[in-house]
Amino acid sequence: TMTYCIMAALHESDKVELSLKSGEVSGVEALIRWRHPERGVLTPGSFIGLAEECGLIVPIGDWVLASACEQAKAWRRQGLPPMRIAVNISAPHFGRADFARRVEALLASSGMEPSMLELELTESMVMSRSRQVLETLEALRDIGVRLSLDDFGTGFSSLGYLRSFPIQRLKIDQSFVREAHLNPVNASIIRAIVALARSLSIEVVAEGVEMEAELALVRDSGCDESQGYLHAKPMCSDAFVAWMEAEKSRE
Repeated sequence: TMTYCIMAALHESDKVELSLKSGEVSGVEALIRWRHPERGVLTPGSFIGLAEECGLIVPIGDWVLASACEQAKAWRRQGLPPMRIAVNISAPHFGRADFARRVEALLASSGMEPSMLELELTESMVMSRSRQVLETLEALRDIGVRLSLDDFGTGFSSLGYLRSFPIQRLKIDQSFVREAHLNPVNASIIRAIVALARSLSIEVVAEGVEMEAELALVRDSGCDESQGYLHAKPMCSDAFVAWMEAEKSRE
């Protein structure tokens, strides 16, 4: 009963990712929210810990992945161009031995192109370099999905995994991006991350861009994409379709 009630109350919204080269929407990040009957809409920080304690984080993760794949297909029917959808993966979900097979089955059932799905992992999830982690990452690469490291720069880990693992994108944590134009240290960190990523042929996304000055700095630093409130606030799927249509009419 608990699983049904929580699953039925979950919904997704999306965060826009913008290409800094073309200025066009390059993808979205799926965000999960819980519509609580008394407390209203809750962000993940309010319930993910509880879901992990109750053993619900894996079914929730499956639901989010399936919803993202189905949403991609729905958007194509509505006339939107193909776009990448990024989904955050929890450690318990990623740690399952059959995780790659689950992803492959969801892609097959939805008909979504594997290259249009991006799985966001954290540094702590991959830094162990265990055989299972490496095998899962390689299996996902062989399937064709994209892999990115979220909140990059906040973990305490060796940079060696960037060379060893098939990671395609780094997402610079918003704590470095926020007012970086006023903080020379953060600006230097951003440039260093971009230089490191370039040497390894890894794309870089700046998170949490909220001001034009921040956007100018991450663009000048060589970031490939940015996301944040400057471009658009998180929105539900219907609102996103309307937003995309409005953006197209302004071109």
